Amino acid sequence: MKLLVTGGAGFIGSNFVRYVLRERADWHIDVFDALSYAGNMANLEGLDKNRFTFTHADICDENAINDAVSSCDAVVHFAAESHNDNSLVSPWPFINTNLVGTFRVLEAVRKYDKRLHHISTDEVYGDLELDDPAKFTPETPYNPSSPYSSSKAGSDHLVRAWVRSFGVKATISNCSNNYGPFQHVEKFIPRQITEIIEGRKPKLYGNGLNVRDWIHTEDHSSGVLAILEKGVIGETYLIGASGERSNKQVVELILELMGKDPSNYEHVNDRPGHDLRYAIDASKLVKELGWHPKYTEFNSGLKDTIEWYRNNKSWWEPQKKYTEEKYRSVGR
Repeated sequence: MKLLVTGGAGFIGSNFVRYVLRERADWHIDVFDALSYAGNMANLEGLDKNRFTFTHADICDENAINDAVSSCDAVVHFAAESHNDNSLVSPWPFINTNLVGTFRVLEAVRKYDKRLHHISTDEVYGDLELDDPAKFTPETPYNPSSPYSSSKAGSDHLVRAWVRSFGVKATISNCSNNYGPFQHVEKFIPRQITEIIEGRKPKLYGNGLNVRDWIHTEDHSSGVLAILEKGVIGETYLIGASGERSNKQVVELILELMGKDPSNYEHVNDRPGHDLRYAIDASKLVKELGWHPKYTEFNSGLKDTIEWYRNNKSWWEPQKKYTEEKYRSVGR
């Protein structure tokens, strides 16, 4: 198998590349990435250069994506703008990458008749009430609430349309919030960890009662690989590990695991339109494809993640100052 991974130098994409190279010894991967601020070649350091190549290009570049797709067997499409706060400040990059870019990928796989798996988010479904026992399923109606989630919802609809109208061989997965190594410090969990490492109080949006369904990025990777190899064309699968925690619970747990007072955090301005709760029902993936998460204990996965950031300060430190300056400028 020669696999093209768009966005393969980003957080989730690079973890998937590492996972596949470890689990499939005879596969070769071509990483295709524009190396925007969230893409980082350091995420791919230490990998066997005989088993992966790198293409520095934008998925919106028609010629570049066509060239890459023409020489692969299948495509896993991670490339996306994905930070909600950034989408509220400047929506256009999200429209361009997530909609125009996905269109370019779809046209390329249609032209060369390649298998595609499209990575999406549970945020396309909007949010659930805090006391609602329901979870998101593949049948949940779309109800996105931000420029980011709206652009991802649109990209999902494009994939479905190309499957139905043009016979593109594609599947979709919608995943809950990922955590783990190589995640940019603008994101919730690494921001709190690195604030504590640098001797500052972690930051909590609003009252911190918003709930996210956390999944270790390695479990996301194993779910994507299962769908790529065994998923039914045209189907959507949800990937989650039953990791529901409020933001307040996560901050307090991080503080506790790092030997600090669990109440020693700072409240900051809430995000506009902040979704209340996400929750994933992954039973379709479990029952139909036999997938099971490895990190079923959130505390264990979070402890490993904290240790990674403690041991890799040289990786995240260059990002940190600029990121915190951006947050301070909007009171968060």
